[in-house]
Amino acid sequence: MNQGAAKKKRVLFICTHNIARSQMAEGLLRAFHGDAYEAFSAGMKPGALNPFCVKAMAEIGVDMSGHKSKPISEVEHIGFDCVVTLCDQARESCPFIPGRHTMIHKGFDNPSLLTGTDEAIMAEIRRIRNEIRAWIDEVF
Repeated sequence: MNQGAAKKKRVLFICTHNIARSQMAEGLLRAFHGDAYEAFSAGMKPGALNPFCVKAMAEIGVDMSGHKSKPISEVEHIGFDCVVTLCDQARESCPFIPGRHTMIHKGFDNPSLLTGTDEAIMAEIRRIRNEIRAWIDEVF
């Protein structure tokens, strides 16, 4: 490892269940900005990863098959430079995360609430994925 390399900034993405938006944001930041950032995600009520999101991310070369939903308590000790809430519920009920960090809120539509045919759901998830990626590219 290069001793002169700058320390990567640590970013935590939070959503209620840590099954879709926060997982996609973690994967996107890691894949496209991993040279400057360490990405993490967590939720208040972890659940099972949304398989449509895993598929949509694989389409752009981001492998989330090894990701797992985790509670904030599993990562809160890490020490983050930035904590990002991606849904209004997470913003309203986010527990205190120790340390000095920037707080950002950016809401995105919830992929887990989508209904319809698999094709219709995938089309909407691709849209949400692309919106998250554009926002990450702009902010980070």
